[in-house]
Amino acid sequence: METIPYGAPRDAAAEKAGVWRNWAGNVTARPARDVTPASVEELRAAVLQAAEDGLTVKAVGSGHSFSSAAATDGVLIRPDLLTGIRALDRGAGTVTVEAGTRLRTLNAELAREGLSLTNMGDIMEQTVSGATSTGTHGTGRTSGAIAAQIRGLELVTADGSLLRCSETENPDVFAAARIGLGALGVITALTFAVEPLFLLAAREEPMTFDKVTAAFDELHAENDHFEFYWFPHTDNCNTLRNNRTLGPPAPLGRLREWFDNEFLSNGVFQALSSVCRAVPAAVPAIAQVTSRGLAGRTYTDIPYKVFTTPRRVRMLEMEYAVPREAVLDALRELKAMVERSDLRVSFPVEVRTAPADDITLSTASGRDSAYIAVHVYRGMPYQQYFTQAERIFVAHGGRPHWGKIHTRDAEHLAGAYPRFHEFTALRDRLDPDRRFSNPYLRRVLGE
Repeated sequence: METIPYGAPRDAAAEKAGVWRNWAGNVTARPARDVTPASVEELRAAVLQAAEDGLTVKAVGSGHSFSSAAATDGVLIRPDLLTGIRALDRGAGTVTVEAGTRLRTLNAELAREGLSLTNMGDIMEQTVSGATSTGTHGTGRTSGAIAAQIRGLELVTADGSLLRCSETENPDVFAAARIGLGALGVITALTFAVEPLFLLAAREEPMTFDKVTAAFDELHAENDHFEFYWFPHTDNCNTLRNNRTLGPPAPLGRLREWFDNEFLSNGVFQALSSVCRAVPAAVPAIAQVTSRGLAGRTYTDIPYKVFTTPRRVRMLEMEYAVPREAVLDALRELKAMVERSDLRVSFPVEVRTAPADDITLSTASGRDSAYIAVHVYRGMPYQQYFTQAERIFVAHGGRPHWGKIHTRDAEHLAGAYPRFHEFTALRDRLDPDRRFSNPYLRRVLGE
């Protein structure tokens, strides 16, 4: 079995051989040069040197993306030394943080200061620049992706310039670079909106597929943050409702937290996933047993201890954002497709929501959205499942998550994003020689 924490040390053997791998292991690259700048000036020098040597440049965070957005055969920039809080402005309600800072670190330091982000995804080990650049999101009725909370950023562009961007300074770049895919430059720092630390009351409850889909609009409207998981080969779901509360705090006890989040969600799930990989025919029976064994729980804690959980079981993932009004039709089609096929799907399907935002290439750009994520345990076949799921998502106007597996190209995406050409025109201006390009960007943005 291979249960590897997101914060695990780098693969020393691979690095010795000059190979970079993402966390899931489905993307590898052999960069010509590996650079870990200790300052913005060193980063600018690395970009200029790459230009002199005729090499492309890509920055990489924690490697959590399942797409090859960060892969390069040129200069690989690691932001490991560009970390920490640079400035905290309580009056303005903002924090400025270095690009390589892990979300885990930022959340903990903000909590010590009595502050918090408004919303976040459920992965703790991403860097702030990597998470925002690929459109990482959580779920929320009125609170959007992490990038929607950005109030300013710094970007090293292809000519080595340091560009500062906000709603008032270089606003066209700001509109795009919050989710920039690494195509516009290398982010050095981000300024986020923060607010006083608050409490979330979390309620997790099993529910049947028919019941949760019938009540979906009501559940979405009545909760600050609502999501659910459907277990393929069953009619069982698990629902998660998180709402702001005045308290009092009622966190999970250490034993319960370890039992639920480590022993069951990681240890037992890892073991069952390994069985499913070895004996695919057992998947439906295991799914029935495990999904029926779900138990509800309630607790109240500070945001990052509710929003984020350790995810240690390696898998591959595809996720699409569809218009919120289309999500139930798309999900029902996905369920019907699985039931009539010979697929064996051991991972649950996750459904979340996000309000419309104004970020050029955000999956929620200009429309209220819902996300459907499909997963496969690493080492199990995924192409047939993902291909058929993708057809359903695309038919419902879906936009692929930039950091997850998909097959869409620039021709398709130009029709899916009303401001697509605004982004590519900005890319032409900031990076005419494609210093920050790679095969993934050539596919999704064009040459």
